[in-house]
Amino acid sequence: QVQLVESGGGLVQAGGSLRLSCAASGRTFSSYAMGWFRQGPGKEREFVAAISWSGGNTVITNSVKGRFTISRDNAKNTVYLQMNSLKPEDTAVYYCAASQTMAPVLSHYEYDYWGQGTQVTVSS
Repeated sequence: QVQLVESGGGLVQAGGSLRLSCAASGRTFSSYAMGWFRQGPGKEREFVAAISWSGGNTVITNSVKGRFTISRDNAKNTVYLQMNSLKPEDTAVYYCAASQTMAPVLSHYEYDYWGQGTQVTVSS
């Protein structure tokens, strides 16, 4: 069992930055691949980024490539999403998730545990 708690969301102006954190409970955090998803108002949940269990492999969706970075610190049981050059269209609830596949995966069906989400609002 893994419990995930996101933090770091908030209100920011366009062009600004935020760093989301996702703290995981449990001793097996390092054996899970981790992902970030988001769901904007009136939109379906979409994949944002994923990272392998070791941190050696990452996948970033095209719409945020070059602006967002995913990383993890297994010693702290935490995964991060650094978001730079934020745009109003990045406004969404951001969720972190854990997958037992160990490799980064894009489909939300591959994830076994989810956090409660953190709101990110980007004003124009």
